[in-house]
Amino acid sequence: MADTLVVNEIYLSLQGESTFAGLPCVFVRLTACDLRCSYCDTAYAFSAGKQWELSAVRSEVRRLAKPYSDLSQPTSAGRLPLVELTGGEPLLQKNSLPLMQQLCDEGFTVLLETSGAHDISQIDPRVRRIVDLKCPSSGEVARNRVENIPLLKVTDEIKFVIGTREDYEWARQQITTHQLAAICPLLLSWVHPLQPEQQQKMLKPVPPGQTPITRQQLVERIIADALPVRFQAQLHKVIWPPEQRGV
Repeated sequence: MADTLVVNEIYLSLQGESTFAGLPCVFVRLTACDLRCSYCDTAYAFSAGKQWELSAVRSEVRRLAKPYSDLSQPTSAGRLPLVELTGGEPLLQKNSLPLMQQLCDEGFTVLLETSGAHDISQIDPRVRRIVDLKCPSSGEVARNRVENIPLLKVTDEIKFVIGTREDYEWARQQITTHQLAAICPLLLSWVHPLQPEQQQKMLKPVPPGQTPITRQQLVERIIADALPVRFQAQLHKVIWPPEQRGV
């Protein structure tokens, strides 16, 4: 089926991360990922999903967004709600590209969460790309596609997920080496411990020799080093139980 995507779930919630944190957002979670990060909290999206036609996905996004259509004028953040493609890894499905383009054409502010392991050059330039740089504790640091860095724009964001002191030092080095703060906003996100039901044998183990870092220690290091980043908590895990889906 040419114009379809395998979708895990579509739902309306608040954006829990990025510079858009706190704003209403329709999440389109696509199925499949080719990474197995140690801290992954959405392993349920690795394989579970159903085929949706692109037109049906857009229709569901519009349905969830309808309560906001009565706003007399756009907000300072643009049209609400936002729409985010996440996963899994959305770029594993080529039809994520036309879907993002079509949603932009409809006037939505479209965000993409991507692992950083895939080429971002073909994404519609209107899309706000949130690109991971995988740190050592993920077990997937070798998958970072550094060729993406020169493609980043001021409207994009780079995210480092930090679980250990070694992650922090690695992230700090990348920020300096690639002068990332001059490119786009930088996000440092603390690894929220997985709940027992989220711990999957398929995930990579944290490499040996890593020293865990607490949320407070991470924030204190950011301040002490005057690092030009935005610390981010996953707001949805503060508001709802951290293992709850569809939020």
